[in-house]
Amino acid sequence: MIIVGGEALIDLVPDHAGGYRPLPGGSPANTAVGLGRLGTPTALLARLADDHLGTVLRAHLETSNVDLRHTAESTAPTTLAVVDVDQDGAADYSFYIDGCADGGWQVTDLPTDLPPHAALHVGGSFALAVEPMATAFETLLSREHPHRVITLDPNIRPVLIHDDTTVRARLRRWLGMADIVKVSADDLEWIAPNRPPADVVAEWHQQGPVLVVVTRGADGVHASGPTGDVDLPALPVDIVDTVGAGDAFMAGLLAALDRNDLLTRTNLVTLTHAELAHALTYAQRVAAITCTRPGADSPWFDELLPIGTNLP
Repeated sequence: MIIVGGEALIDLVPDHAGGYRPLPGGSPANTAVGLGRLGTPTALLARLADDHLGTVLRAHLETSNVDLRHTAESTAPTTLAVVDVDQDGAADYSFYIDGCADGGWQVTDLPTDLPPHAALHVGGSFALAVEPMATAFETLLSREHPHRVITLDPNIRPVLIHDDTTVRARLRRWLGMADIVKVSADDLEWIAPNRPPADVVAEWHQQGPVLVVVTRGADGVHASGPTGDVDLPALPVDIVDTVGAGDAFMAGLLAALDRNDLLTRTNLVTLTHAELAHALTYAQRVAAITCTRPGADSPWFDELLPIGTNLP
């Protein structure tokens, strides 16, 4: 099982009439949905509002096979993200958090324990930047790091960051507790400006992560694992938008690793070049399908079957 922690919100996505339509979103929630649709036992650790939009979120998560036993209920309204998409399909976000469900995180919202042998994935877009959520999730990571594999997607949202120094220091601490890190090229530009990505990845390995994956959009994906590097070109696809693409990639990567019993510390350190390339290819296909439709609408397991054989 994989436990996914972080925000769950509603994306207001542009429609063809010049307005917006509400779609379930939030990077960690998207990753949980992606995992559930791919057949990986998944639970979400989030705060869900008891308003109408919270009901929409719950229904979306449950119909995508996401276990909600670890969610906390909030009487505050559902968090909102307003999405703007440019002519190339790239998404930009404005967030409404204060006074909303994700703005009220407390350490007391954390479950007292998590299922044994489950991996824990944390999405950092809110958790790294927004207090008191940041304190709650640092408490969670510190508590759970000795007991399970930890995976991290920093998913940097500069618009949410008011103190660069504090967030960079927090990220360094979290990297020291992570076994797998997936980061975008845009994330790296903020995290380590003007530094060669290879130098940053090597430094992160020294801090703790066994596997570091860098997604580079049209330039494909780079991964650095225990047996060396893997570089794959991007898959050609007709992009509608990129909303949720990184989350879909993360879901595909974790699903492929989990399906092959590689989400244990013992097996991660022996991850082979072929196993890593296989998992990355699967993740790319999950993300590519997501890019062909509007919003964070990740594919179901059987949608990937016609793409090729020898997949996890």
